[in-house]
Order: sequence, then structure tokens, then C-alpha cells
Amino acid sequence: MKIGVLSVQGAVSEHVEMTDGALRDLGRSGSAVVVRRVDQIEGIDSLIIPGGESTTISRLIDRQGLRDSIIKRGQEGMPIMGTCAGCVLMARAGDDDVERTDTKLLSLMDMKVVRNAFGGQRESFEAELDTVLFEEPFHGVFIRAPAMTEVWEDCAALARLDEHVVMAGQADFLAVAFHPELSGDSRIHRYFLDL
Repeated sequence: MKIGVLSVQGAVSEHVEMTDGALRDLGRSGSAVVVRRVDQIEGIDSLIIPGGESTTISRLIDRQGLRDSIIKRGQEGMPIMGTCAGCVLMARAGDDDVERTDTKLLSLMDMKVVRNAFGGQRESFEAELDTVLFEEPFHGVFIRAPAMTEVWEDCAALARLDEHVVMAGQADFLAVAFHPELSGDSRIHRYFLDL
């Protein structure tokens, strides 16, 4: 199994390390690989789009010519997980800030996102989250985190924080508003590998 981690900006090495650990935990052969080129998209079994800055990642995806390949592979059933900024890019619709910054979304999941839903860098925080996926709470690390304000069709809320949806799933796609790669807990990565 070859899990790609989009390597244009963001917490790439942390996702590689967490994914390799999740593979070991599950007793599966394979590895996480960094993805920067179109030919690398064709050679992977799944893709993680890490956090960073969504407008920058969107522009770099276009600059590297990766957008069409990511969308095509996703529509063909390749599992994709987006965390934080990656979560924003997975959405079909965004708030005024997404539109103002001309952030091009991948439109893979039936959800609407708001950037910086909890405030800026100074308002970063950590919280214990109840999810529909796990019996025990998951420790979420929120850094200038987005949130989903709406989910529809087959897109389902998997975790909430107050009134905000902070994790959603649809078919082989997973959107996570926080940073699971910084939690020290591989359960979300293991769940993604099971997709």
C-alpha cells in the first residue's frame, strides 16, 4: 500500500510519520510517500492533503498541475483525507473568506466550510472530541482551524465541537478540521487506511 502525502506546503513530515506508524499498528505492508508531481498521483493508493494555508496550497496545486489528477483519482474512488487546510479544499462550498481569497476548492465532498472558524493563531487550542468512529474521545489539536457549517447528501458529520462539525466523511473521503498528525494518536489515520 502506498499512501501519498501532498507535499506542497504544511505538516507533511508529521503525516508521513503518523501514517507509517498506523500501517505498523495495523500490521500492513506499505509506506507513506511524498507527492509533488502528477506521475506520483497515479502511483498511489490514497492521498492525504495536510494542513497549512488553504489559499497557498490551492495555488501550488494548480502551479504543479495536480488539481485535475487529484479530482479524477478521487472520483474514481481513491480515498482522500484532508486535514485543516486540506479539509477546506475538500469542500464543495466555502464562506465569504474562501471566495474573497479566490481559493479554488476540489469540490469532492458535499459540505460548506468556514476558514478560521475558531479564530486566528492566538486562539489555537486543544480539545477532547467525541466521534461516531471511536468509543474513547480523540484529542484534537486546532490551529487556525476551519469548520463545516453544512453537510448534505451522503456527507455525514463524524465529530462536533459545540455547534461546529469538525470531522466529516463521504464515501472514501474524510475531512478533519484539526491536526490528527499532531495528536500522538493514530486512530484517525488507521480509520483512513481502512477506507
